[in-house]
Amino acid sequence: MEVTAAAGDTPRRTRGARPQRRDGGRPVGVPYIVRNIPTYDILGEESLERIERTADRILAEVGIEFRDDPAVLDHWRRAGAKLDGLRVTFEPGMLKEIVGSAPSQFTQHARNPARSVEIGGRNVVFSPAYGSPFVTDIDKGRRYGTIEDFRNLIKLAQASPWLHHSGGTICEPVDVPVNKRHLDMVYSHIKYSDRAFMGSITAEERAEDSIEMARILFGADFVDKNCVILGNVNVNSPLVWDGTMTKSLRAYARANQAAVIVPFILGGAMGPVTNAGAIAQSYAETLAGCALTQLERKGAPVIFGNFLSSMSLRSGSPTFGTPEPAIGSMVVGQLARRLGLPLRCAGNFSNSKRPDAQAMQEGVMSMLSAVHCGANFILHSAGFVDGLLAMSYEKFVMDTDFCGALHAYLAGVVVDDNSLAMDAFLEVGPGHHFLGCEHTMRNYQTAFWDSALSDNEPFEKWVEQGETDMALRANRHWKKTLAEYEAPPLDEAIDEALRDYVERRKNSMPDAWY
Repeated sequence: MEVTAAAGDTPRRTRGARPQRRDGGRPVGVPYIVRNIPTYDILGEESLERIERTADRILAEVGIEFRDDPAVLDHWRRAGAKLDGLRVTFEPGMLKEIVGSAPSQFTQHARNPARSVEIGGRNVVFSPAYGSPFVTDIDKGRRYGTIEDFRNLIKLAQASPWLHHSGGTICEPVDVPVNKRHLDMVYSHIKYSDRAFMGSITAEERAEDSIEMARILFGADFVDKNCVILGNVNVNSPLVWDGTMTKSLRAYARANQAAVIVPFILGGAMGPVTNAGAIAQSYAETLAGCALTQLERKGAPVIFGNFLSSMSLRSGSPTFGTPEPAIGSMVVGQLARRLGLPLRCAGNFSNSKRPDAQAMQEGVMSMLSAVHCGANFILHSAGFVDGLLAMSYEKFVMDTDFCGALHAYLAGVVVDDNSLAMDAFLEVGPGHHFLGCEHTMRNYQTAFWDSALSDNEPFEKWVEQGETDMALRANRHWKKTLAEYEAPPLDEAIDEALRDYVERRKNSMPDAWY
């Protein structure tokens, strides 16, 4: 086990894991978590080296294809890689050397400076789930997502003290043309949240639009020197990078913005069924993407990403929240730390179609793996159901509530004069209770995490209040949250400039629905 914080360390209070409380007991969120528990190293040096050597062999003997982006092939040729048509092979150690210029930690700035996040090191950032074409709730069931749903989910994220990031494509707004929806999505993140956010990656020009809108918000000079937007790019596993992704990856790196490099390996389909083989493959694919960002712009921030998943070998269906990918995430964390790169890994995954016991069982399995593997940026922290085909309103708030519990979990155990409570023992003595003692009164507001959704009342009171389950309580909670939502202030001139940009870009092209 590797300890990432010295024994007895306490989290910095300004970035701590337990929010302070306003008058009335409502929690005030921290911008991100500084973990005060160790990460878990499950493999020894020999096993890690074997995985790295296997990845080196894959890169040197099999190689990776880079399709539909000649500029990438030029980058690799100049860097000394070997090219055979579209297939590129790499000498052992070459990619590690190239990624050495990437920062091990960086700030992603939010439009509200108090909400900026630190990505890397001991820092943990929770972000909503990403990419679902459908949304679902108890009242209306499963349906295609709309721009209204998209905005609602941003508002729920903004209102939660337990998330730190606005996310990206929280759901696909299919009522907006494919070639224009990225403009509405980025604008919505800026308008309805003051947190850091993600941009589009579905085409190079859409990535460029996202970055240009960030320049309008922050100023071009600031953006050139600072990270203000992330782009989540995916490998076309196995061992293929397609031009859509590499062009977007290079657009973000070129602008000094962070690309999140993520292979999605479905064991038995896009990679081996065995964990070690899938990890070696994902390591090779991710390392190549991270290195490419440095060839585009040396020193650009980049996040080492990973998405391991399993499948039902009887039906061929993907499975999520299962133990093998969860334990595999621990190894991915070790490998990322050896590279010195920030990590995106795992999340709150589930195949359940409803916000039920299966959803939370699978979600806890996968989310705890993200926490223990040392992930710095945890995408898919809230809302993920139906194998990521749908975003659930109820599960979204159930998951954010669980994220609140993880704030307390990641705080670890603080050992100081106050927490040792000797004054309480002296005051109370043998055989008496601590409820009214001075130490309890001094600490009661921040002593324990307090769930907004769990029922802790006696059975009789629960019956009197309607015998509600968690899903129904969550349904009421998200509706109340949206009813009470207030948008964070946005400078009117910036808002007007953004709306003008969106309108001009939309008017410059006909609608496209595919």
